[in-house]
Amino acid sequence: MRVLVTGADGFVGRWMVRRLVDDGREVVAAVRPAAPAGPPAGPAELSAAERAAVRWLPLELADFESVRQCARAPCDAVVHLAAVSSGVEAARDPGWAWTVNAAGTARLVHVLLEAKRAGQGDPVVLVASTAEVYGRGDPTPRKESDPVAPCSPYAASKAGAELAALEAWRRGGLRVIVARAFAHTGPGQDGRFVVPAFAQRLKLAKRTAAPVVKVGSLEPVREFLHVQDVVDAYARLLMKGQPGETYNIASGHGISLEALLDKLAVLVGVRPITEADADLMRVGDLPYLVGDASKLRAATGWAPRRSLDQTLQDVLDAQAD
Repeated sequence: MRVLVTGADGFVGRWMVRRLVDDGREVVAAVRPAAPAGPPAGPAELSAAERAAVRWLPLELADFESVRQCARAPCDAVVHLAAVSSGVEAARDPGWAWTVNAAGTARLVHVLLEAKRAGQGDPVVLVASTAEVYGRGDPTPRKESDPVAPCSPYAASKAGAELAALEAWRRGGLRVIVARAFAHTGPGQDGRFVVPAFAQRLKLAKRTAAPVVKVGSLEPVREFLHVQDVVDAYARLLMKGQPGETYNIASGHGISLEALLDKLAVLVGVRPITEADADLMRVGDLPYLVGDASKLRAATGWAPRRSLDQTLQDVLDAQAD
């Protein structure tokens, strides 16, 4: 199987490439034009042999010709991960988030659909979305049948990406599968995201004997999967997912950010006082976002294999002291 991975230089993309290489797949890795040839050094760094087994291509989703050049080679599957993935960055420039996430996805599926109609391939196209498209709701695990009601520029742009991809399925039979991953973390995720940010602040507090750690709101309830479990779900959906369908990737086990911080503090070995920082507050943050992955389990047999404690320890171990 030949698989094109967009966003292969991103956090999840690096783990996806490694998983596919380990599975013996032929991988074409699309990265930002300014990115180095291959993933940067870190927990997901590929060996020299693995790098040599991957074909690296530039991809700029805002440039139609770049998308066409990248996607014109026949492939059996596409894992579309390239995106503006930070909610803060998307809120800073919503138009750019839509250009990359929604319009970029529309460009990609258009080129793939053109190739299909020309008899040049019929790939399975896995579009990585986000659970944030569900927006606010009752404090119960979200199901794929729940309404989509995004409450942030990031979530709205990803909902747009879903619409663009599934329209190509309805119009031309492009074999699109949408995966809505709930919050996930792991080695290599940067400090724009809550778990590595908490870990960095706690480790700094321990190193400097600081009594206070600044935080945003600690009330929201989230679940946190290990990135390798999410990548495992993506790999399974490529083989067993049903085109035209949407699947949650979720554990179903929520935890408040306050309890999450406490868990990390125990692992780090500190007991700091928390202090609310207005700069860290997210306007419109969803109070509860936990998912039901029954549909994914039934289709693929997937289940998360790594506990939350193991996931948090992996993040801590990967960070430089």
